[in-house]
Amino acid sequence: MLMNRPHQAALAASLSILLGLGATAHADDAFIPKAINSTTMPANGDVNPYGVAFVPRGFPSGGAIAAGDVLVSNFNNSANSQGTGTTIIQFSPQGPIAPPGEAVTFFLSSQAGLSTALGVLRSGFVIVGNVPTTDGTIATIGAGSLQVIDKTGHLVATWTDPVLLDGPWDLTIDDHGAWARVFVSNVLNGTVVRLDVAVQSKGPVLLHKTAIANGYTHVPNMAALILGPTGLAYDQASDTLYVASTNDNAIYAVAHAGEKTSADGRGRVVFADEHLRGPLALRFAPNGDLLAANGDAVNADPLHPSEIVEFTKSGRFVRESDVDSSQGGAFGLDTVLGEPDRDGDDDRAGSGFNYAFIDDVTNNLTVQQVPQR
Repeated sequence: MLMNRPHQAALAASLSILLGLGATAHADDAFIPKAINSTTMPANGDVNPYGVAFVPRGFPSGGAIAAGDVLVSNFNNSANSQGTGTTIIQFSPQGPIAPPGEAVTFFLSSQAGLSTALGVLRSGFVIVGNVPTTDGTIATIGAGSLQVIDKTGHLVATWTDPVLLDGPWDLTIDDHGAWARVFVSNVLNGTVVRLDVAVQSKGPVLLHKTAIANGYTHVPNMAALILGPTGLAYDQASDTLYVASTNDNAIYAVAHAGEKTSADGRGRVVFADEHLRGPLALRFAPNGDLLAANGDAVNADPLHPSEIVEFTKSGRFVRESDVDSSQGGAFGLDTVLGEPDRDGDDDRAGSGFNYAFIDDVTNNLTVQQVPQR
């Protein structure tokens, strides 16, 4: 039967809608997790990615980065010299995948050795730490700093302190919009510090610096340069800060972290079994468990390389998964807490992406949508 042009157009439109609905249904029911891999190596050749951070929901528009993007800080330069990397790269899970050497640079730092200490305030600012060397060795390691960067990639402040910011190795942020607590682990003196900041339109203003935990072991290491307290995860409901201490090979819980006025030790051990192998980055999973990246510098096992370990706050092991078949690949990771955006109109994590981690061996970033149960 022949159809006139209006009928043909209507039928084509109907088929297009049905095909779109079918594709959506198939995507929603897919068995394979939604995942994207992209390089962390920018044009200047920086390698050894450390910090990973999602740009959070509510981040203001009009800048170089947007809600749902993922940032990665690089610790080494193109010669793979430790403590000399100067770039934060950005990746949009909804944009193109970058081949090696073409990751987009968000920030080029004058301070070298950008560490795992990377976080984003939803008011429009990025905070990154650095632990520099001049020759890639422990002999020239410096105290470093925290740098504050606006949404366009411009430096707005640099915070230093020879005692309270002595090798800022990792951080986590308790973000309340107009104010925030920034918890920082110091790899050179084995302490954890709370920074109380007021967030203003021109940038966060540092009000107070308070050491809240100390006594974590910190030692030089041939492979990793230095080992000490690293990953931090804050539980606002219980005011507890969880600390991954790499050389101690343990996860500690520091009570009353948001209110403490002094440091009185490491806190209580919550997890320290054979599944830990020098824990580095630490984050909460959306299900309330903790995730720790094993750096393999302590208790290494070639049968369990580069693993991310999941365990409960009470210290029960749940699961482990490797990011590389060789050792030393797991380092930075980040998650998005809360129900992910599945239709793309909220974009708190790139249309449902809620889990990101790096492979330090291949200089690669993986961003995934992990179903929430």
